[in-house]
Amino acid sequence: MKQQDLGLSLCTRRTPKAMFLDDMQRVVPWAELLALIAPYAPRAGTGRPPFALEAMLRIHFMQQWFGLSDVAMEEALFDVPLYREFAGLGSTDRLPDRVSILRFRHLLEKHQLAAQMLATINALLQAKGLMLRQGTAVDATLIAAPSSTKNKDGRRDPEMHQTKKGNQWHVGMKVHIGVDADSGLVHTVVGTAAHVNDGTQAAALVHGQEADVFADAGYQGIAKREEARTSRPPGTWPCVRASAGSSTRAIMASG
Repeated sequence: MKQQDLGLSLCTRRTPKAMFLDDMQRVVPWAELLALIAPYAPRAGTGRPPFALEAMLRIHFMQQWFGLSDVAMEEALFDVPLYREFAGLGSTDRLPDRVSILRFRHLLEKHQLAAQMLATINALLQAKGLMLRQGTAVDATLIAAPSSTKNKDGRRDPEMHQTKKGNQWHVGMKVHIGVDADSGLVHTVVGTAAHVNDGTQAAALVHGQEADVFADAGYQGIAKREEARTSRPPGTWPCVRASAGSSTRAIMASG
């Protein structure tokens, strides 16, 4: 028996992921970010032409948004039409592989462009009145790295260190984040080895215009630390208010 047509068209349905990418298409200042990267972009030579800079930037952002490795991102470009559409790649185009994706990330790292892109986005948000800068929430989170030494060098990455959190040991790095307390938007990111104490990076996470800093117990006494005293004149540190770590991380997640 032929099924009755209920008038439900799946072709026009937008999934939450598609709607998220629609939002990012509108709010990310693509032209400004591409202008930062363009001076360092690889030039066409005698070999295969490089991929379009905007396509690589969009792929890089999708990696961060969806937590994809280089290999997973390569496979997703083949498997998911939505990703190719957002990157501006057609089904017949040559698609970037994991090596191309890795090289683009290394390009950003080599010229420290990630920090410049964050500053550009924050300036735009502040100009639109979306980042109020009256308070900052600070926190840190661990980024795990393989602890095994079973590789060709027979040792761990020298930049990775171990630290104990609770009763469990972790190996990797730590990301310290400063967030606008009103909007939940990230304004500062600092990366360190995992064993670096949270409080030592507090002075780098505040921008100097806030009246309050919200932090958990790991940041007790930060206004008295040497880094804090040398970062601004005495007595000008903002009021440090207690905040549960889970609450601070929830604020960060919303940004």
